[in-house]
Amino acid sequence: MHASLSGGVAAAILMATATVSASAADKPSDAQIAHIAYVAGDIDVKAAKLALKKSKNESVRAFADNMVRDHTAVNEKALALVKKLNVTPEDNETSKSLVKQAEQKRAELSKLSGAAFDRAYVDNEVTFHGTVNGALETTLIPSASNAELKSLLRTGLKVFLGHKHHAEQLADKLN
Repeated sequence: MHASLSGGVAAAILMATATVSASAADKPSDAQIAHIAYVAGDIDVKAAKLALKKSKNESVRAFADNMVRDHTAVNEKALALVKKLNVTPEDNETSKSLVKQAEQKRAELSKLSGAAFDRAYVDNEVTFHGTVNGALETTLIPSASNAELKSLLRTGLKVFLGHKHHAEQLADKLN
């Protein structure tokens, strides 16, 4: 279940990030990076809100609360930064692919309930954070030109590494 629910989003991030990199002189622009990062955070907030709606497991609900809080905070900082820099986040193939895949995954998750939902949601979070963290480390942070954007992405990565670890611990308890 782990791979089937999250593999599509993970593959979309990896393939689309590579596509943006190849099509933009080997690196996405800051406007594209800002939008990709925002979309990834928004995807996780929406998944967490679904978990809060469907799960009765206290540990899953606490994790989902953390996802909403942390990703909302990072996205608010990102929006403030793009406003300060007078940059318009640029929709791109990566962000479009992320949204499409996330909508499909939320639809799959929404059909589940109880322990099956909890396991699928947490497994998806492990894979999603691993993939996003990898994209941050290998593509988005190295490609960012603006020092403030690069710093925000590094801060986000530290938080999201903690999310992945927390999700892995929770997955072990649920499985």
